[in-house]
Amino acid sequence: MSILDEILSIKSSKKDLRNFGWVIGIACLIISGIMLFKGNANYIAYAIAGVVVILEGVILPILLIPFQKIWMVFAVIMGFIMTRVILAILFFFILSLISLISGIAGKRFLDMKIDKSKKSYWNKREVKEFTKEQYDRQF
Repeated sequence: MSILDEILSIKSSKKDLRNFGWVIGIACLIISGIMLFKGNANYIAYAIAGVVVILEGVILPILLIPFQKIWMVFAVIMGFIMTRVILAILFFFILSLISLISGIAGKRFLDMKIDKSKKSYWNKREVKEFTKEQYDRQF
C-alpha cells in the first residue's frame, strides 16, 4: 500500500474522533502538568487547550475532523520516513557487527586471495552415486 493510499484511508468516524480528542486532550494536560511542575507560566494555555479538545471530542466530535486529518497525515508521513530510517540503521548496525566479529575471529566468507601458482580457482566436487534419500533431503 502506498503512502497516498494510507492517507486516503484515514478513518474519521465519531468513535475515532472521540478517541483522538481524548488522546490529544490528555497529552495537553500532561504537558501542562509538566510545565506547572517546572514553573513555566504557559501551563494554563495547555490546560485550557486540553480541556477544550476533550470537551469537543465528547460533545461535538465533528469539529475535530480538520485537526484529526492534518495530524494523521503528518503521522503517516513520519511513519513512512522513520520506518526506512530505523530499518537502515538496524541493517548497517547488524552488518557492521557481523563484519567486526568475523574480522576478530579471523573468518573470511569469501576466499579472495590471489594465488598465481594455481591454474584455476574452481573447487572440485567429489562425484558420488546418488541415492533415493538424497533426492528427499537435498540440503
